[in-house]
Amino acid sequence: MQSSTVQAGNNLDPWYHHYAERAAGLKASEVRALFAVASRPEVVSLAGGMPYVAALPEDLVINAMDRVMREKGATALQYGSGQGIPLLREQILDVMALEGIKANADDVVVTTGSQHALELVSKLFLDPGDVVISEGPSYVTAMVIFKSYQAEVDHVPMDENGLIPAALIEHIAALRAAGRTIKFLYTIPSFHNPAGVTLSWERRLEILEICRSNNILVLEDNPYGLLYFDKPAPDAIRSLERDGVVYLGTFSKTLAPGFRVGWALAPHAIREKLVLANEAAVLSPSSFTQMVISEYLSTADWKGQINTFRGVYHERKNAMLSALDEYLPDLTWTNPTGGFYVWVTLPEQLDSKAMLPRAVKELVAYTPGTAFYGNGDGRQNMRLAFCYPTPDNIRVGVRRLATVIRGELDLLDTFAGTGALGAAPDRPGARNQRFAGPPANIS
Repeated sequence: MQSSTVQAGNNLDPWYHHYAERAAGLKASEVRALFAVASRPEVVSLAGGMPYVAALPEDLVINAMDRVMREKGATALQYGSGQGIPLLREQILDVMALEGIKANADDVVVTTGSQHALELVSKLFLDPGDVVISEGPSYVTAMVIFKSYQAEVDHVPMDENGLIPAALIEHIAALRAAGRTIKFLYTIPSFHNPAGVTLSWERRLEILEICRSNNILVLEDNPYGLLYFDKPAPDAIRSLERDGVVYLGTFSKTLAPGFRVGWALAPHAIREKLVLANEAAVLSPSSFTQMVISEYLSTADWKGQINTFRGVYHERKNAMLSALDEYLPDLTWTNPTGGFYVWVTLPEQLDSKAMLPRAVKELVAYTPGTAFYGNGDGRQNMRLAFCYPTPDNIRVGVRRLATVIRGELDLLDTFAGTGALGAAPDRPGARNQRFAGPPANIS
């Protein structure tokens, strides 16, 4: 007689038959699987989107913690409100005002990072078989969350100006014609992860109107919006619409991710549900970390610190583009005006996921493009993160990556007769910094 684990498809987990159906979608993302390898000191990691927290003076945080514990320690160590402390919610309004948002603190819900807010919104809205529309490519963990609620992700293509409105209209029409239920549009309009592009102001207006006319909620995820380089991104979509947009923000990129504090700004009716869902999940976000951040915002030059981060990331972006132009001029890539990421398009005969083990062997890591699609697209793409490595290490990493890519092309040329990559010519057309990626099919 076969054991139950064999009957379950050779799954060695003895609790296999007890899991809910939605647990089948809980799988380690390609990004998460990279962390163990990329954390080795000899590997130059261009994979993870980790903020460069060393640019944050430690004394600013130490002083805030010290004041909180000395003056409000008993409160800081106690349970708090499921919505978040009132003072921090008021201060969050000041942060969002920098992107044109006018709101009421009563409609802000503090969460354990913005990813937790994304989880709560998904919990409120998604039923099995529902559809979430998003850019193609899109944030990998968002897709993991959507799939955990047994929803499908429909990718709408982008270009250098972000999500393409005409394509959005086509996708909505096709999905509706197929009898599918669209719950919301998930978008990262400013300094997109992974593509690095920014949705133009004209398209923000157009996409919002498309969603209004089709009664589709907009879920605006904006972790990078304040990390612009030369000029600010257009105002947030939420600045245009109060009732049809849920806005997600975080302190992970503008302060430090270790605090695990983010927020959702939602229409009032949705806000009430979010508070209940937040209380059911965590009872309350950490009083201590909220009060430390509140103290920091009250006493430190937080706008100046964000400006410091901008300078750090701008320098590193320039280092990455310079290295790409020198070592891989025949490829195409985006030229972000803020944020953390460059999206690279490889020659069509290459597969970024299949190439990754060779890259790690050459001591460089990246994130393959397939991680950012729910339908298998992205084979020809990779995401390179410039936020954490030093400019010198970025240069080393791109040089190693060029060695890997040329090695793969040479191997293909030997066995299949395909063309090899050129040898870094110095020519005006070599710098080809534009968005490129495979079109997404309607599913």
